[in-house]
Amino acid sequence: MKGRFLNVVVIVTSCIFLCTVPVYAQQPNIVVIYADDMGFGDLNCQNPHSKIPTPNLDKLAASGMRFTDAHSSSGICTPSRFALLTGQYHWRRGHGIVNSFGKPYFKDTDITLPQILKQKGYKTACIGKWHLGWDWEINPKEPKHDVVVFGKKKKSISHKAINWTKPIKGGPLDRGFDYYFGDGTINFPPYCFIENDKVVEAPSTLLDLKGMETAEGHWEFRPGPMVKNWNPYNVLPTIQTKTKEWIGKQKKKDPFFLYLALPSPHAPIIPNKEFKGKSDAGGYGDWVVQTDAVVGEVLKELKDKGFDDNTLVIFTADNGPERYALARAEKYGHYSTGDFRGVKRDVWEGGHHVPFIVSWPNKIKAGTVSKEVISQVDIMATLAEITNSDLPKNAAPDSYSLKPLWMGESYQKPLREATVHNTFKNKWGIRKGDWLYINHNNGAGSKPLPNNYNQLRGYTTFSTKGLLFNMKNDWGQRINLYEKYPDKIKEMETLLTTYREQGHSVKR
Repeated sequence: MKGRFLNVVVIVTSCIFLCTVPVYAQQPNIVVIYADDMGFGDLNCQNPHSKIPTPNLDKLAASGMRFTDAHSSSGICTPSRFALLTGQYHWRRGHGIVNSFGKPYFKDTDITLPQILKQKGYKTACIGKWHLGWDWEINPKEPKHDVVVFGKKKKSISHKAINWTKPIKGGPLDRGFDYYFGDGTINFPPYCFIENDKVVEAPSTLLDLKGMETAEGHWEFRPGPMVKNWNPYNVLPTIQTKTKEWIGKQKKKDPFFLYLALPSPHAPIIPNKEFKGKSDAGGYGDWVVQTDAVVGEVLKELKDKGFDDNTLVIFTADNGPERYALARAEKYGHYSTGDFRGVKRDVWEGGHHVPFIVSWPNKIKAGTVSKEVISQVDIMATLAEITNSDLPKNAAPDSYSLKPLWMGESYQKPLREATVHNTFKNKWGIRKGDWLYINHNNGAGSKPLPNNYNQLRGYTTFSTKGLLFNMKNDWGQRINLYEKYPDKIKEMETLLTTYREQGHSVKR
């Protein structure tokens, strides 16, 4: 009898303990790692001809699900970041990037992914590249300076035009993040680190890199205030250190969401010394090797701190590779875009067809490869469903939940009715099933692909009003079917117009 009584006490005590543990304590930790300007073909695991070793990303892909048909919202960075964090296509807000000291891309009414997760008890952090604007207070009475940047004279605001001791409003902390650390944007001023809403050290001079060199391409730095002796080569290693520090401070009872926005392999291409010569694709290849190593360090930190078994990791990139990829293909035989046509800024597939890997131990089947067409705008609805978070009616209007796909559940295929591709105002693409329609006779963004590269890849130009491709058999977009299927063109044009005018693309 006494033994039974003790068993009852143990059971009741256990129930009381379990009931007092917050429901969200069992929620998965979430880490989104966002590379910058990385091509689909840069990853060794999805390009058998890649000249770049990516062992950590290959291992991550082997542990989870890799997507062969994933897309960023835009072919440039600010819009894609906005889309990922809000679950809506960027073109509902704008097309361009936030320039030096530009205003926030967000409206205060926007509902962001970290805001949604905070309601479920998540600790949230953004580390790395922001590039979505702050409300900078710049003294208009402080005169601008003439500075010479890489041989060209340009106007620059003075470091004296900003009171660096004041909090900077409108940034990550106002968009749902509890913590921020980064340099804003590696090639945009101010050249300093920012922690939360204040600079770590105040800029006291103007941009001057004093003869430092890149491993490939140009610096592409805009003029502006800089911390004395600022060294861009320190940015990625510092981001790595701060990320590991933040993970190390987290507690198992509180789920966390980390948005790690890497400044690489975006230009300037500046691999650290220990990574030089580690690839057969030049300086850029070495920069990708270092990017892969940072991913490995973050994954190791998750494991060392005991978080890996309950952490959902997403790796993807904001758009396709920069135009340096064209010369790289000729010089090294490495195609950063893989089999896809086009590069960053293009509506061609290479501008927005990006790597996408998701891993969640014991939840997502390891070694899975999916051909499902997905978009980064889908991340918000997916994570909301996984965490049982309520999305307000006006939130994530273009975001489909990928949970059934990730979890191996049955679902109606395809998940997305269609996916819109866009970078600039005048060129639009829409993908529905295997069909891709572009409302222009050239999918190039700001510049067409050079003739020698077109000849190398076997690309021809088209003279039709628009373009139509069957992506099942023509990922390289070489066979234009525009004149053969007029009814398909009409169908696609009508759907694109509907999506643009009704304010949402998810069926309601």
